[in-house]
Order: sequence, then C-alpha cells, then structure tokens
Amino acid sequence: MRIAMIGTGYVGLVSGACFADFGHEVCCIDKDAAKIDGLNAGKMPIWEPGLDALVKANVERGRLTFTTDLPSGVENAEAVFIAVGTPARRGDGHADLSYVFGAVKELAKALDKPVVVVTKSTVPVGTGDEIARLLKEEGAPEGTSVASNPEFLREGAAIRDFKIPDRIVIGAEDERAREVLKEIYRPLFLNEAPILFTGRRTAELTKYAANAFLATKISFINEMADLCESVGADVQDLARGIGLDNRIGPKFLHAGPGYGGSCFPKDTLALLRTAEEAGIEQRIVSTVVGVNDDRKAAMAGRVSDALGGSVQGKRIGVLGLTFKPNTDDMRDAPSIPLVEALVEGGAEVIAFDPVGREQAEKVLPKIAYAESAESVADGADALVVVTEWDEFRALDLGELAGRMRGKVLVDLRNIYDRTDAEKAGLAYRGVGRGRA
Repeated sequence: MRIAMIGTGYVGLVSGACFADFGHEVCCIDKDAAKIDGLNAGKMPIWEPGLDALVKANVERGRLTFTTDLPSGVENAEAVFIAVGTPARRGDGHADLSYVFGAVKELAKALDKPVVVVTKSTVPVGTGDEIARLLKEEGAPEGTSVASNPEFLREGAAIRDFKIPDRIVIGAEDERAREVLKEIYRPLFLNEAPILFTGRRTAELTKYAANAFLATKISFINEMADLCESVGADVQDLARGIGLDNRIGPKFLHAGPGYGGSCFPKDTLALLRTAEEAGIEQRIVSTVVGVNDDRKAAMAGRVSDALGGSVQGKRIGVLGLTFKPNTDDMRDAPSIPLVEALVEGGAEVIAFDPVGREQAEKVLPKIAYAESAESVADGADALVVVTEWDEFRALDLGELAGRMRGKVLVDLRNIYDRTDAEKAGLAYRGVGRGRA
C-alpha cells in the first residue's frame, strides 16, 4: 500500500519508517528543506535508538522516500497521515492546530482521487470534524475520508512501541477508512496486537486521557515521596508495595523531579482547555498540573538545602539534562528550571548529558558543559542526578568523591543506594528516601 506521511518530526519519521518496514511504500513530506536534505543524506533530525538503521534499510530497499513537494509525495497514496506538530498555544494552553489545518488545506488542493486522511498528530476532540469540513471546503475529491489514529510512542523505545504495541486505536466514521487502516496495520493484527475501532472523537480523546492518567501516577508518587521523607519511609519500597497490585501496576511510579517532555505537559493543558470549553471541570488533572509545576520549581531548593541553605559560590555538577534517558529531547525538561534557579542563586553549573548537549545548549546557554560524567565531578561541591541514563548507574562513586571539592550527592532519580554513596564518602540525598 502507498502511504504519505506529512511531517518528519518524532511521530512522522518513526511511523513512516516502521510502516515502510512492514512492506508499505512510504513517502515522508516536510516543508523544512534542510531536514529533508539531511534525511536523504542519512542524517536523522532526532536521536532515537535504532532509527538511523531502520531508515537506512528501508531507503535502500526503495520503500521509504523523502520530499518537500507535497503534490508528488501524495500522488497515488491510499492513505495520507498528518503528523505535524501541535504545540501548546501561548496564553491559553490549547493545542496550536495551525500546522494541521495548513497541511489539510494544501493537501486538499493536491489530491486527484479520494484518500483516507489520518490524523496522527495529537489533537483536541472535534479536530477530525474540522478537517473533514476543510477538505470539502477546499475541494478535496468526493469520497475522501477522515480518521484518527493517535500514537502512543515512548521516546527512547518508539520503534518497539510501534511494532509491539499495547493497542492500536482507530477512530473512523465510515467503513472505507476502517478497511484501509486495517490493511495498513495487518502485519500487527496478524501478531495479535489489539486493534480498537472507535468513533473519531473517542479516539482523539483517548490519547489525552491516557497521558493525563500517566501524568497523574507520576504526580501521585511524587507527593508520596514527600510524605515518605517526612515520616521516615522509603518511596521505592512503597512503590513496589502498591505496584505489585495488578490493578495499579509498577509503571510510572518512580519518584523524581517531575514530568516533562513533548507530551505530558502540553497534553494535560490541552485536555483542561478542552474540558473548559465543554463546561466540564477536571479537578484531578488540574491538580496534577499544579503539583508537577510546583515539583519542578522545588528541585533547586533541594540542592540548596543539601548544601546548607545556599548555592552562592558553589560549583554544582549536573548529570543528565534531557527530560528522560534515550532521547535528546529537552522540551519541558525538569533540568531547565533546576539549572536556571541554581544559576540565579549564584552557582557555577557544569553539566553532562550523553546525547542531549546540542539541544541543551539552545535552552541553557549560561552553563558549562563537560565531555564526560566523571569530569563533571571535578572540583564540584555537589553532584545532582537529573536524568537516569544507564551509564550513570555504573559510575564509580569513590572516584567521583575523590574528584569533588565537596561531598554532596543529590540523587533526584534514586539510581544509587544510600549505603554505597556513604561508603564512598558522599553525603547522600535521594527523593522520598527518609530514615525511620
């Protein structure tokens, strides 16, 4: 089947490459000529494990192509996926749909036969209805269908998530759209991946509801971490204790500096805006957003407290900057408010991230960057673990302590054991790990 993918960002590129790996003929389209030139030269615009090899293999087999020319890119396509960005709109938190609607208008004029237009971008409820209206208004061929197919990819594990999904949600209002999407996903259907067919509006809301629920679990365990610290309990043992209940599950119960990234912050805000427009109060999600904002803002205070109440004149090493490991994504990363507050408080900050430096320098230009995790410790009064990269878990704490001026380790991801840190001569402070 021939598929066109409008947008070569995270979702579009991963989805397009995986569809091509299923055997479909895929053309990825983007207005950014530099990005398309880079892709045609084998340069990935994002860092995702395994993506470069997947793209290379399918380009070589002739199943995956890239272009800036939308009319030629959608020629003979049976399905056109829209995977452009929907960032939070300034001022009201609503999803900015200008890129989506711009792509739809251009697409309508380029089509010479009916296709199934599939929204892969995360969009508010009712966006599919507006896309259908725009397609008709702009002269799309009669019989063009609109469907919603939200993505549930985790950065750092996106290819596996696409090929071994928990579920595939397809929102469609007509049989043709359902049949086309069923055929596109047939390789996964044969592997018994659950495919859920719903109405278009239900599919659109499902993505927001899923992310809001996961964000809720994160904020819940972070509040439990604060309680654990106050009463002398350990939040990691607590998380295991509740996570073994299969009604709760262990995932997203890792206490830390708050959630960030490209999805949770903007999707929770967009859900609240959608609810507001519908006249429905969402008290739980609203509280989750507030708890997370407060959480990220409080992290610099933890570092200050560990250093006796002030970071003025202190040298602080930061391990990890991206919002999570196995990605270079800095969007809404907890490291940003932390580092900015430390600098504002008079600290000298030096940081290391295995892959995120290029993106981090754009948002954190006032700090120094190290070439290795070990060199971050040189002369530091405190080390702060912000992102739980696997390579940090194996660091020699004794060597780090020997390189430091002070001996303070603030572990915001609980990747180290207190006893091991103290044996190495470090004053350890984790998250939610109080002592009875």
